[in-house]
Amino acid sequence: MSFPPAPALFSSRDLRVADLAADRPAALLRLYAWMQLARTGDNRILDLFRQGLIRGTVTGGQGNEGLICPLALLADKSVDVISFSHRGFGGHLVWSGELGDHLAQYFANSGSPTKAREGNIHHGDPAARSLPMISHLGIMLSNVVGAVDSQRRLGREAVGFAFFGDGSSSTGDIHESMNLAALLGVPVVFVIENNGYAYSTPVCEQFVSANLWERARGYGMEGFALDCSDPENVLRVLGDAIERARRISRPLLIEARTFRLRGHAAYDTCDYMQPGEADEILAGDPLPRWRARLAADGLGAQLDAIDAQVRDFVEASIKSAMALPPISPAGMEADLFAPDTPPLPWVPSLDSGAQSSALSAQPESMTMAHAINRALRKILAERPESLVLGQDIGTYGGAFKVTEGLLKDFGRPRVFSTPLCESASTGYAIGLATNAHRPIEEFQFADFATDATTQIVLNAATYHFRAGQKAPLVFRFPCGGGLTFGSFHSQEMESAFLSFPGLKALYPSTPQDAFNALLAAYEDDNPVIVFEHKGLYRRGKHPVRWDPDYRAVWQPKHLLHGDYATLVTYGEMVLHCTEAAKYFADEYETTFDLFDLRALSPLKLDAIAASLARTGRLIVVHEGRRTHGFGAELVARLTEKHFSALKAAPLRIAALDLPVPFAPELEKVYRPDQEKIIDAIAAWMG
Repeated sequence: MSFPPAPALFSSRDLRVADLAADRPAALLRLYAWMQLARTGDNRILDLFRQGLIRGTVTGGQGNEGLICPLALLADKSVDVISFSHRGFGGHLVWSGELGDHLAQYFANSGSPTKAREGNIHHGDPAARSLPMISHLGIMLSNVVGAVDSQRRLGREAVGFAFFGDGSSSTGDIHESMNLAALLGVPVVFVIENNGYAYSTPVCEQFVSANLWERARGYGMEGFALDCSDPENVLRVLGDAIERARRISRPLLIEARTFRLRGHAAYDTCDYMQPGEADEILAGDPLPRWRARLAADGLGAQLDAIDAQVRDFVEASIKSAMALPPISPAGMEADLFAPDTPPLPWVPSLDSGAQSSALSAQPESMTMAHAINRALRKILAERPESLVLGQDIGTYGGAFKVTEGLLKDFGRPRVFSTPLCESASTGYAIGLATNAHRPIEEFQFADFATDATTQIVLNAATYHFRAGQKAPLVFRFPCGGGLTFGSFHSQEMESAFLSFPGLKALYPSTPQDAFNALLAAYEDDNPVIVFEHKGLYRRGKHPVRWDPDYRAVWQPKHLLHGDYATLVTYGEMVLHCTEAAKYFADEYETTFDLFDLRALSPLKLDAIAASLARTGRLIVVHEGRRTHGFGAELVARLTEKHFSALKAAPLRIAALDLPVPFAPELEKVYRPDQEKIIDAIAAWMG
């Protein structure tokens, strides 16, 4: 994309405290130029929005330049990590890209860095470690923690910068993320942009303590307040703080007392303010006041020249960005997932040390829990970018002992227990994945993943579509009932999570498939959920061998051949359906084409559809609840193209539409089993 060349005064995107000693006027003029570019750009964006040339809305950073520009200039943009908030336009300009790129994002045209898939200021530059924000503002902090830790694990002395407002300081993710950063010793500069209002709610209605920075004490980190009315002082204070964090590798909290000159967003009428309050805030605008001081120091002519250059540059960039053609929808669906990659060069053995093909061909008898443990060991041994995290997975070995022994053999940097912070732990894993690592996160129970729903379905799942950034991470979900664990430890979560686009999912039913699924999920460049039915963890031992065709787990497995109906299932229900199918073959000489779905997303249904076209009858069995259950999607997909071939209405067999009951007598009634499957099919046949 060709945009007007930037004036020479923007040739440097860096500024250090030492520059003030070397040539103070030149350093301050450089800072002023970037601040003025941010202010002029924000003002013109607001004008263009009011003219109807920008869609959605705009949230300006007018008044925030005295914080965001010094910080962005001070950062080491070759290694550091940042996630700007919606007041960070000036920071985006400093960090990377051309002004025209950022303007095209607002115009949502073909020059948009997000291909016009993300709104306005939500974009970032993941390749340059500028992580794109999502509107759930507290969520982004843990992403920064993970990405910085990834950089540090690679030997790079990176610092992270995570922004949130006085409003989002009340969210639980803020606490989770700061606690996690302090616990792991990750040097993230947490910046509270306190402009006095969370949209329309003043700080006096948000929290009791007048000083948010004092919360730092509870996390064992340094904290202080920063008055952002003097950009030179901000530069000095931030410069020292950033280098201190970089040197000692500890996080710190800064409460930046900043200004919001234009309300929350363009549509904000500010009628919630007290009479005269808005005028008072405007009168305190730090940019013109600081400009006047610089002019009084004899820099007036240089400031005038900068203003003229900035004005001309902004107008030329707007004209160039507006001239770009509209965005094309071509490729939009294809970009949901990161492209497939070649298989990793695994040692052809269950273990990493054995190279002999004769040895690798020998199967071993093991439970599913053991097979998953062996897969995790193989990954940790052969892939240095891998790590395993989750609650109690270290010394204890996980709630179901699936990670037993991994900490002892691979050490805490690679295998570690997290605090009780599902959302921040997942955000941390996302940050690792967007940089250079491939984390595997275990949830104690799939039910607990609901605390990380935003991170999983709105952040990780959308990363490639909205930012073109791969997010290779694996979520392990111990799921399913039958063990009398009650409503909060027994859910089948596939329907809930897979109703959101961008997630892949595997659901193995055998130890061999579980081993294969971990390898296949690990090497995928997308977030993958591996559903692990708890009732299968130790349901007998079965042969497991090195399978060079382990990626076949992404396709359904044809278990039994038959003519009467096509029977589709997955998870523990595979066992029940297999026995039910054998019963009908023995007792009624009626046979079923039985498929273990294995991959729930993306769905590969060609073989099953061909079977349905032949049999003309469809049965879908799953453990989750019937209403809004995953079976409904399977029935819809399989019958919409083969409706005319159907000889009977499809049959869905699923759990009752209830919370999972606790007592075994109740849970037996709640969920399908072999007897219920046989009864339901017999009634359907009759």
